[in-house]
Amino acid sequence: MAAWEVVLVRHGETEWSRSGRHTGVTDLPLTAEGRRQAEALPGRLAGRRFALVLSSPLSRALDTCRLAGLGDRVQPRDDLREWDYGEYEGETTAEIRRGRPGWYLFADGCPGGEDAASVGARVDRVIAEVRSVDGDVAVFGHGHCLRVLAARWLDLPPSRGGSFGLSTGTLSVLGYERSSPVLWLWNEAA
Repeated sequence: MAAWEVVLVRHGETEWSRSGRHTGVTDLPLTAEGRRQAEALPGRLAGRRFALVLSSPLSRALDTCRLAGLGDRVQPRDDLREWDYGEYEGETTAEIRRGRPGWYLFADGCPGGEDAASVGARVDRVIAEVRSVDGDVAVFGHGHCLRVLAARWLDLPPSRGGSFGLSTGTLSVLGYERSSPVLWLWNEAA
């Protein structure tokens, strides 16, 4: 049987997520607010038994997982790393658009980094693993990567991840209605 529900958890706030800077490969710690967001998660996850707990290997995701009470079971996956923003790492969308008007991450990708199809290929491997599990799965990761994962779960192109806004320290739930993949909950603060 495939995974019953997949709980996606976006890491808590960092300095760069607060200021809107694209944070892919830079490994930033959680802010005090980010830690507070993560510490609110155990109550929201109470009563759930996870057959598998996955996380990006970056500290902001792993620390969120640990503060949520699941760090003792977490298995890091490189495929859950955030989008590689290449030359745009650390820049805001407004800064990028000064040099490239109309730029849109999900359509245009990043020079020296990834495009939506590349991120989609990574999350497709995660989805295949998740769907092989008998039971609920928790996945801790990053905003843009998890948005692409949601699109791919629903069999949408990776670029459609842009349609799913995702705040820090939130959880979302993917699952099935009968045998069809569905989105049960999206972007809920703990």
